[in-house]
Amino acid sequence: MTISLKILNKFCMKSFRLAFVFSFFFLFPDKISAQDAEFTQFYASPIFLNPAFAGTHMCPRVTLNHRNQWPGVPATFVTNAFSYDQHIDGLHGGLGLMVVNDRMANSLQNNRVSAVYSYQMKLSRKFSVRVGFESTFWQKKLDWNQLTFGDMIDPIRGFVYQTGDLPRGGSKSGIDLSAGFLGFSEQFYFGFAAHHLTEPNESLLTNRTSPLPRKYTGHLGFRIPWSGNGSIYRETETIVSPNILYRRQGSAQQLNMGLYVQKGPYVGGVWYRNQDAFIILLGMEVGLIKIGYSYDVTVSSLSMATSGSHELSLQINFDCQPKKRTYRTISCPSF
Repeated sequence: MTISLKILNKFCMKSFRLAFVFSFFFLFPDKISAQDAEFTQFYASPIFLNPAFAGTHMCPRVTLNHRNQWPGVPATFVTNAFSYDQHIDGLHGGLGLMVVNDRMANSLQNNRVSAVYSYQMKLSRKFSVRVGFESTFWQKKLDWNQLTFGDMIDPIRGFVYQTGDLPRGGSKSGIDLSAGFLGFSEQFYFGFAAHHLTEPNESLLTNRTSPLPRKYTGHLGFRIPWSGNGSIYRETETIVSPNILYRRQGSAQQLNMGLYVQKGPYVGGVWYRNQDAFIILLGMEVGLIKIGYSYDVTVSSLSMATSGSHELSLQINFDCQPKKRTYRTISCPSF
């Protein structure tokens, strides 16, 4: 009886995972394609947010991001990203490389490798703009070996048989294009990005078309030096940075409003994502390294089932000696 219960429990968990993947992938292919992976720490993955951010730090910058979304659900979403970017005077802008892996229940994967270029123009002594372009090779893959079917089950021994269900498409790849704009001064910054300009067909089924909708992102923020007595002046170690971000992809819309506070090497932040989650952020700068952790507190009807979302970021900002001081660095938050 104990063995049978264990087999039954294992079967139920695998069946739930299978049902979760299939309900999204086969019943709602347009829905699953309509949503990109996302990071809560927007500025800790700058060229993921907007290709115009490539090179804004001037010196070489490496970023690593990890997000575990909804760990309370067996078919959890896990996203990892790596990026490198730096400014190059001879190109009047920056170059960047980004690699993103997004997995759902270890069954469905989205892989993206992007090359990014941004061009910077100084419009005045205090204001600059950057225009960014991104070319991406993408691959969407379904691993049938991670899925289980009813005909694989033996009532006594569990999952021991080979399935008679034949795979229906396992991989799809192509090229995608994106672009972005960024304007900034010492005290404020704003930008706009349009991803998936080509709206590539991501469907793994040969008889279906499932274009990835364009994603439009607008973001705006301010950098406010603040002293202990309430006055504002430049020479202070406490920075208050209110931010807002709006994103639209297909029929899905998202509005994020938040605030960062930095004092010395420490950063704290609170965000609200409309009708979905409160976000708490803690960050720290140690030499050339910046480390951030954030937790999404789900407030929607899914709160009891998802267990929120965890996100970690690591940035390494290398030292360098630019040949010229012609280009301004952006003063936006690091997380």
